[in-house]
Amino acid sequence: MTEACELSAIEARKLIGEKRISPVELLDSCIRRIEAVNPAINAFVATCYERARTEAKAAEDVIMRGDPAGPLHGLPLGVKDLVDTAELRTTYGSLLYKDHVPQRDERLVEVLRRAGAIVLGKTNTPEFGAGANTTNKVYGPTRNPFDTTRTCGGSSGGSAVALATDMVPICTGSDTGGSLRTPAAFCGVVSIRPTPGLVPSERRPIGLSTYGVLGPMARSVADSALMLSTIAGFDGRDPLATLLDASALRQVDNIDLSRLRVAVSEDLGFAPMDNGMRATFRERVKLFGWAFKECSERAPELENANRVFWIIRGVHFLAAHKERYEKHRDLLGDNVKNNVAAALEIKAEDIAWAYAENTRLYRRFQSFFDEVDVLICPTVSVPPFPVEQLYCTHINGKELDNYIHWVDITAGITLTGHPVVALPCGRDPTGTPFSIQVIGPQRHSERFVIAVAAALERLFSSEPALARPRPDIRSLTR
Repeated sequence: MTEACELSAIEARKLIGEKRISPVELLDSCIRRIEAVNPAINAFVATCYERARTEAKAAEDVIMRGDPAGPLHGLPLGVKDLVDTAELRTTYGSLLYKDHVPQRDERLVEVLRRAGAIVLGKTNTPEFGAGANTTNKVYGPTRNPFDTTRTCGGSSGGSAVALATDMVPICTGSDTGGSLRTPAAFCGVVSIRPTPGLVPSERRPIGLSTYGVLGPMARSVADSALMLSTIAGFDGRDPLATLLDASALRQVDNIDLSRLRVAVSEDLGFAPMDNGMRATFRERVKLFGWAFKECSERAPELENANRVFWIIRGVHFLAAHKERYEKHRDLLGDNVKNNVAAALEIKAEDIAWAYAENTRLYRRFQSFFDEVDVLICPTVSVPPFPVEQLYCTHINGKELDNYIHWVDITAGITLTGHPVVALPCGRDPTGTPFSIQVIGPQRHSERFVIAVAAALERLFSSEPALARPRPDIRSLTR
């Protein structure tokens, strides 16, 4: 380690508690890294350095006095710019809110700050999280730290890039069709898409749905689990919120991979998949499949998932953006406008079919796990594409149906509501990170799937072809 900012969240918190590193020292290291690297990649888009320094000094005083301190005490935090932060510019990536400064934190930020985290700034996102390339008309694009000519993914792209370049040890993210998982995959970090309701949100326009979740992002499974344990909880404003012992997630269980029956699937049986990524996944399975009791190729029954997701996505876009579309269409980006326009063409019988089919799909997915303990598949269907390209339009020469068709590999799992860990797994043929999804066998199986992912992470760390890649920081500071 050459800089304090490169410490993991767990290591940094331990050293802070032992008085071996000061929260002020850690914060200053993170700020230096941001100032050195951010101009090249545009991960942080709004900062609050002075407030953060004041809070870091107060956190240092708590430790020196020996007062009780929270699980994230003194850890700098990046907050995705879809989440309200008190007295800190929050634009949602939209020109409609380019000067918006909330007066209060939303629940997610409240609980993180209560646990001791120090908000350092906001991380970039596409407009209202619409799209898997992090770019918008307010701040412009965020670039992949492994190749700045390529996208970092989205919509939690700013958070993924901030983590990959060691700007902060933890970041917030959110996920509908893959917004936690896709950027984590493209940037070589870890994210957890939890069971809907585990991390409550008071701002989802349609609360009774598996569609949108909030979740943690970090550089390791254990760090992500630590963060998840602080943001999970009960809040009556979220109709899916569940009373669970969230603190149990903080301790990552040891699990014996050799006792597990694992299904691996290149494409979940329906998702378009680039031939090079398909071959890479097969190659990686050969390197880690031996660790399981059984490792068999089999896909769940997810037929119609693409159409189901597109229709349900349209319902959510109408609930969230119809008024903006009608009154401020000229200020909206193409992803939002096109999605709302398409949604307005959907018929009631199509919506009824989609929700009924989603239920059938969910029930078939449950029976899939009668014979296996966990499902593993790629996290993304293509390597990172040029940063100027809004979305992937073709795979293997075949034109895709719409701007989210290329993320079917993550969107299909969204419909089930099962928890997923996106885990780095070496590099793809372009030299950028490759990643797998580790999918739990049922809703609220976070503790199990985290344990499996952590065991795989340990296994991968000893094999260069599987280990988490890291970007060349020096190349980003020139």
